[in-house]
Amino acid sequence: MSETEYVVLLDDFGNEIGTAPKADVHDADTRLHLAFSCHVVNSHGQVLVTRRALHKKTWPGVWTNSFCGHPGPGEAMTAAVHRRGEFEVGLRVRDVELALPTFRYRAVDASGIVEHEICPVYVARTDDEPQPHPDEVAEYRWVDPLELAASLDATPWAFSPWLVLQAQQLHLFDPAPAVRRAS
Repeated sequence: MSETEYVVLLDDFGNEIGTAPKADVHDADTRLHLAFSCHVVNSHGQVLVTRRALHKKTWPGVWTNSFCGHPGPGEAMTAAVHRRGEFEVGLRVRDVELALPTFRYRAVDASGIVEHEICPVYVARTDDEPQPHPDEVAEYRWVDPLELAASLDATPWAFSPWLVLQAQQLHLFDPAPAVRRAS
């Protein structure tokens, strides 16, 4: 017997106005709700990208950030980040930092299903190798953030819309400043 997963519904100002079963929320008229995204970085400075499982309801087979999720009603956001990291990609993450506290987006999948979320974005660290859950992730790669940024610019349609938008705002994808040499 599976437990029903609930999401937190929000008004246009980001205030909680109730909950709804996750399965009932994502449709052609998705109500604004609370979510999060997390970008995981390893000790080599590479960022983890994942390819969504092919049977996912929205954006199946599309490359995206390390993992995403929804905090349950009353669940602390960082607890949700840790919970989903372990579930989706089999990673225990550390040094979880809030990078984009007010990220918000609305996007429509090719099937007509809408994502409509206030979605704080986190960056976390790990030295472990992912063990992705097959219901969530088809494959994964550790990539150089600048190479990922170039791919996002060249082929944005191959990635989730939230990853494209987040990369435009995250300093994780900025080139490192050049080191000045003494003359």
